[in-house]
Amino acid sequence: MPLDRRAFVQGSLAAGMVIGSATYNKPVRAKAVSPNEKIVVGVMGLSRGKSLVNTFASSPNAIVEYVCDVDKRRIPASTSLTTKVGGNTPQEVTDFRRILDDKKVDALVVAAPDHWHVPATILACNAGKHVYCEKPASHNAQEGEWVIESARKHNRTVQLGTQRRSEPSFIEAIGKLHAGAIGKILQARGTYFNPRPSIGLGKPAPVPAELDFSLWQGPAPEREYRDNLIHYNWHWFWHWGTAELGNNGVHLIDIARWGLNVEHPTTVTCAGGRYRYQDDQETPDTTVTTFDFGGQQIVWEQRSFYRPIPADQALHEVTFYGETGTLGVGRTKWAIYDLGGKVIEEATHESGDLPHIENFISSIRESKKPNADIEIGVRSTQLCHLGNMAWRTGKTLHIDPKTHKPTDADALALWGREYREGWKPQV
Repeated sequence: MPLDRRAFVQGSLAAGMVIGSATYNKPVRAKAVSPNEKIVVGVMGLSRGKSLVNTFASSPNAIVEYVCDVDKRRIPASTSLTTKVGGNTPQEVTDFRRILDDKKVDALVVAAPDHWHVPATILACNAGKHVYCEKPASHNAQEGEWVIESARKHNRTVQLGTQRRSEPSFIEAIGKLHAGAIGKILQARGTYFNPRPSIGLGKPAPVPAELDFSLWQGPAPEREYRDNLIHYNWHWFWHWGTAELGNNGVHLIDIARWGLNVEHPTTVTCAGGRYRYQDDQETPDTTVTTFDFGGQQIVWEQRSFYRPIPADQALHEVTFYGETGTLGVGRTKWAIYDLGGKVIEEATHESGDLPHIENFISSIRESKKPNADIEIGVRSTQLCHLGNMAWRTGKTLHIDPKTHKPTDADALALWGREYREGWKPQV
């Protein structure tokens, strides 16, 4: 199974890169981890992954054994960071499957682009590895069901990178909500404003020598390299990304869903468009998305061209509106307001990613579900997919209460995706 770049280029795609091949499709028993052992991890994708390298290396309970990126230029900085923070020099690889080949590795950290999240997670579960996967949980709704099946079949701990699930401010605030602090909750509203620049009009260009663009595309059908795609603008193309709704909206929708204690909506709408720039971006920069749960509602508002002003942040990241008051919560503070807007209770907390990482590690050791178990993450991510479907079809989606899928044929056509030959995820 180990592949070097030469083997890949010479045409080993079908033979060596089949997800669910014999090498990685064998059921694996859960590995017992001693409480005194450090969890050995490999990090795939070194954009967001560089920050995760720092956090895992900072933990006294983990060691970063591998750093991996298809772009060789991005590896040295994470190697140096691991050495500085963790005290060890990690192995450097460009193909994450080398990490899966190493029996010493306990967990794969998936921080590659969205279209890689489920294929890489399923490969890791098939190989007997636990997985810390960055948000969103999947590139499309169908993949979400597959990744839950994979985690359960192989009895793997899979934690989604929705770190707010482990932060004291959110845990305490949601506890207040569930204890009835503002009565019955009628609506939750999340906002995300960010002054993103235009991505411009790209053009075909030679692939940089240090970049394995074919492996970067992986499960996505191949497209030509363009000069405004990598390493971030892929978010705004449906072929690889999930729009701002899947990119940042999932964080706040996840908190809203947690507070309301809901799973599947009855109707979904998404209105908006690309208003600020006329460039290559396919996804909207301005939207208002609503999810109705029959007596309760989640609203998510996005402006990805706009710097927030104080009034935008007055009630924190997510605001819950109840019969007897309002609760606003962010990463460092929550506050409860009476119906007249007066603060009646509040608290401040420290914020950071380390509690989420430690929760992942302890969940592996104790064979328990983590705070952001993959099924929790998939349910929140699927709301984002439904919102994107509503925007792309221009329709109000009605959700079948049995299948939890849209009843509209055009929306259903977006439930899954086409895969590059040999790359369709298989549990």
